[in-house]
Amino acid sequence: MAEPPRIITAGAGETNGCSPLALQTSSRSVTETVNGSHRFVIQGYSLAKGMGVGKHIASDNFSVGGHQWAIYFYPDGKNPEDNSAYVSVFIALASEGTDVRALFELTLLDQSGKGKHKVHSHFDRSLESGPYTLKYRGSMWGYKRFFRRTSLETSDYLKDDCLKINCTVGVVRSTIDCLSLPSIQVPDSDIGAHFGMLLNNMEGSDIIYNVAGEKFYAHKLVLAARSPVFHSQLLDVADSDKQEIVITDMEPKVFKAMLHFVYRDALMEDDLEASSPSSIPSVSDTLTAKLLAAADCYDLGRLRRMCEARLCKDISVNTVANILALADSYHATELKAVCLRYAAENLSAVMQSDGFEYLKENCPSLQSELLKTVAGCEDDCSSGGAKSRSVWAQLSDGGDTNGRRVRQRT
Repeated sequence: MAEPPRIITAGAGETNGCSPLALQTSSRSVTETVNGSHRFVIQGYSLAKGMGVGKHIASDNFSVGGHQWAIYFYPDGKNPEDNSAYVSVFIALASEGTDVRALFELTLLDQSGKGKHKVHSHFDRSLESGPYTLKYRGSMWGYKRFFRRTSLETSDYLKDDCLKINCTVGVVRSTIDCLSLPSIQVPDSDIGAHFGMLLNNMEGSDIIYNVAGEKFYAHKLVLAARSPVFHSQLLDVADSDKQEIVITDMEPKVFKAMLHFVYRDALMEDDLEASSPSSIPSVSDTLTAKLLAAADCYDLGRLRRMCEARLCKDISVNTVANILALADSYHATELKAVCLRYAAENLSAVMQSDGFEYLKENCPSLQSELLKTVAGCEDDCSSGGAKSRSVWAQLSDGGDTNGRRVRQRT
């Protein structure tokens, strides 16, 4: 069978002609056929004769190019004017479709083994008007005078009262390809893994951190490159040749998690999961909260943001006040904004939490910021504003959410 036609056009993006570095793009329209074939065996040809002009035997439906097709064989012909002198064969669109463009080939097989098949094909010749268009379901292409019956019945195409018809359908498809050079896959960065091995092996370490009796071996240049605080501590002081530094305000597990980030630029996910608010009563006691404090202490901005993202997932009515206090203490501005918004939108429920009592007694500045946020929420959602303002007024007056006066703690 001849290769199906393939039409290719190409275009390029315009350039301004001023610079050889101007952006140039290109694309290609490819029009080709999606091909599929089906063999239809008609057993008992002599019994099918006489069924009437215009009556057909249909093959099973077959799929090509996203459409269903069927072969119709008319033993007495399709055209009444031919008086059953010819058999007719058609290919029909058997599924819903509009203006389906396709090429067809019908082959009546020579069953003598000589290979002299009768072929009607679009594929091996030039088509002046292009592919055939089937307008809707039931549209057909084929031949009313496919073969004269008297000749067919004495030919090698009919054997043991059986005919075999091959049908090939080529559905026309057009696609746009963006032309590009072959790509080379670049593996993900493994610098973190390599630096992590440096930390684990302690090879070339030149500084020891003693944290509550547990010693951590590290590299001054690595620490200094990652943190301005470490840089000042290790390189900018007179005794920069110091071999051991004692840390008294941090737990070993927190320092270990911070070093893991410094070397690997990643969190110790398993340890953080094990120390989540669901397993620890207070948010401030979680490893994530303590790591946030360490990030603030050593000015590790990316670590701070990663801790903020994790704590943000733990915000609820019962935890938001505590997380807000943490965010305020450790300059976690993104987390603080989320907490203020959440608390303002759920103020009545948040005021019932133990954490809110802590805010009232220890963080008066946060109360003021929360009031401003409540006012902003009222501007955004006027329908809920009166309720929020009423709740806040009760709080400011020292009342509870039921309007009763309560004695402030001293």
